[in-house]
Amino acid sequence: MSEQPAPATTAARQQLEPEAADGLRAYAAKTRESADQLAAILEDIATNGLPAVEDCTPWEELREAHLARLAAQRPAVA
Repeated sequence: MSEQPAPATTAARQQLEPEAADGLRAYAAKTRESADQLAAILEDIATNGLPAVEDCTPWEELREAHLARLAAQRPAVA
C-alpha cells in the first residue's frame, strides 16, 4: 500500500454515520496492532535468528487451535 494520501478530488466525499466511523476506526486500530506485533516478531528474528525447533509449536497444533476458536465463534447449524 502506498504511504501517500489519496489524491484530492473535486467531488465531495460521502460522510459515514458516527457508528460506522467508530467501527472503522476500531478495525484500523486492531489491524495496526496486529501489524505491529508481526513487525516485532520479524525484527526479533532478524536480530536473534530463528528460534530453536524445540521452542516452537508445530503448525498442526496451531491450525487445530485456530479451527477450534473459529468453531466456537460460529453457532452450530442443526
